[in-house]
Amino acid sequence: MSSQDPTAEAQPPEITQEAVDQLVEQAVEAFAAASTLEELKQARLAHLGDRAPLSLANRSIGQLPKEQKKDAGRIVGQAKGRVGQVLAQREEVLQAERAEQILREETVDVTAVPARRPVGSRHPVELMLQRMSEIFVGLGWEIAEGPEVEAEWFNFDALNFDADHPARAEADTFYVEPPERNLVIRTHTSPVQARALLERGAPLYVAVPGKVGRTDEIDATHLPVFHQIEGLAVDRGLTMAHLKGTLDRFARELFGEGITTRLRPNFFPFTEPSAEMDFLCTVCRGEDASCRTCGGTGWIEWGGCGMVNPNVLRACGLDPEVYSGFAFGMGVERAMIFRNQVGDLRDLVEGDARFNTNFTVEV
Repeated sequence: MSSQDPTAEAQPPEITQEAVDQLVEQAVEAFAAASTLEELKQARLAHLGDRAPLSLANRSIGQLPKEQKKDAGRIVGQAKGRVGQVLAQREEVLQAERAEQILREETVDVTAVPARRPVGSRHPVELMLQRMSEIFVGLGWEIAEGPEVEAEWFNFDALNFDADHPARAEADTFYVEPPERNLVIRTHTSPVQARALLERGAPLYVAVPGKVGRTDEIDATHLPVFHQIEGLAVDRGLTMAHLKGTLDRFARELFGEGITTRLRPNFFPFTEPSAEMDFLCTVCRGEDASCRTCGGTGWIEWGGCGMVNPNVLRACGLDPEVYSGFAFGMGVERAMIFRNQVGDLRDLVEGDARFNTNFTVEV
């Protein structure tokens, strides 16, 4: 067989009844052999396309003598009609088969039990921080934030810590290298007190939720990295009575009606006078001497508080003869233990998603 130019124009077939019937038979066989719509499309192009024999024969009619055109046109026209009819029938069959296949493959059994996929949840500590913050926003306070890597001056000096105060020791505080930068992982959220006073001045009412770090070993009641929320109010004429009222309102909103606080004298460098604050036991409400939650005392230790030390006000550029203020701080994880009956702080940091999902709904 001699080689031919693939781009050369195909020669039209002879227009006789026998030759055209053979072309029709070939087209019908090709359509019948097509098992998919894509295969049928290829067969259609091969037998009815622009370069198909029947199409070439149809175009060649114009070159025939006048007396042959009528018969040739009839033969080719009838052939194309038969081929088109067979094509339409085969296409209808394949369309129906395809629709049935799609219906079979994509059918959804509405009676089947759906697969349960685990749903993510926010961390319970984050939820508690948000809950506490919302209480103070409801009181008209603002939310303030500060850096977790803090300058030693803000963390200690501005808050009236002496140079030899035990809290400055490496046994209690994480220092950031190199030492000459005087940076620490903040040991409390109190540095934001100084930052807020310097940036905003007075009067000032802010709550400061955030992460802090101390060199504690991990156990059921201690974590080296935990969360606190700090409260600071500075204005004219504030007293311990305002502090007590704020703490009582906060305890009631967080733990429920009837929960109050009490203050016990203590010492903190940044407040004077200072106090430890307790809240009424949420389990026995002070009525069970054998209560394991409060040890029978009726009260649970919560945090520290007091009136802002005048030295702190002076360090932040305020006149303590004009302004007074109160501050308090408590551990978020500790509040969560008693509000949600969490038995072990290590559960909060072990990353067990099953534990987290118990706190997705706030009641």
